[in-house]
Amino acid sequence: MMRIGILGCGRIGQVHARSFMRLRDASLVAVADAFPEAAQSLAEQTGAEVRDAQAIIESKDIDAVILCTPTDTHYDLIHAAAKAGKAIFCEKPVDLSAARIRDCIDVVRTSGVAFMTAFNRRFDPNFANVQARIAEGAIGAVEIVTIQSRDPNPPPISYIKSSGGIFRDMMIHDFDMARFLLGEEPISVYAVGSALVDPEIGAAGDVDTAAVTLTTAGGKICQISNSRRATYGYDQRIEVHGAKGMLRADNILENTVEQATATGFIRAPAQHFFLERYEAAYLAEISHFVETVSKGEAPKPSIEDGLKAQLLADAAALSLEKGQPVSV
Repeated sequence: MMRIGILGCGRIGQVHARSFMRLRDASLVAVADAFPEAAQSLAEQTGAEVRDAQAIIESKDIDAVILCTPTDTHYDLIHAAAKAGKAIFCEKPVDLSAARIRDCIDVVRTSGVAFMTAFNRRFDPNFANVQARIAEGAIGAVEIVTIQSRDPNPPPISYIKSSGGIFRDMMIHDFDMARFLLGEEPISVYAVGSALVDPEIGAAGDVDTAAVTLTTAGGKICQISNSRRATYGYDQRIEVHGAKGMLRADNILENTVEQATATGFIRAPAQHFFLERYEAAYLAEISHFVETVSKGEAPKPSIEDGLKAQLLADAAALSLEKGQPVSV
């Protein structure tokens, strides 16, 4: 039985807590949050104890910590947890600085602890099925990957100012998905972007509409488009074209009912937010973490995967600034 401590009891911490309650091989022992009422509320829902973060990290009855705290806290918590011998599950991004992620890699390797970066979309049943079919050779050699990710609404400007920008905050998931599907590392990044949804986002130094082209050494191409606005719901689609055919995973709709009349066909909108869209993925990734760590295996995505996605995000931001492709 793996004994778990969750650091950060906000929205994503609550999601992971619910996942642990559904697993037989893990037990949520303690939770911590900078806001005591948030920790107390989650503790009451799960039966866990409330402790402070350092106490959880040092506790002998905790085997692994789940880091759901703000990104700027990850660095210190990773160092402390690794030195305490705790397995670590860390929400993305590991850090907004590639240099600081490398420091985290060093302490994780030196300590010999298991580490998983939470790129949950790899565990979406449909996206995982696409990758499995690629690996089986169903469409031959991959040639072009197309990824579309659009949020229903932009986050608050206060969040935009501290997020690290659309490439490091939002598109980083798609950079990891690109690597997951391409099977080769991108070596070139070209980005374009605009503030079309909210001029305040542009005033804050970010863009809300962006497109990126990645190219691998073998010539494979990935096209990614992001928007902070989608009037029809949470838009999450991928398509992979190969030498022998094509694989596609479409949006998950609020229901499967289709209405047909003389005026045409009507279907439901896409599910509205990431919590419901990726509910199965969140459970699957936590299950993978518990299973692999319990067996003494290395969970994936690794901390190195977190670094590689961050390097692509950094390259995209630099490409947008320079207006030209950037080598990775």
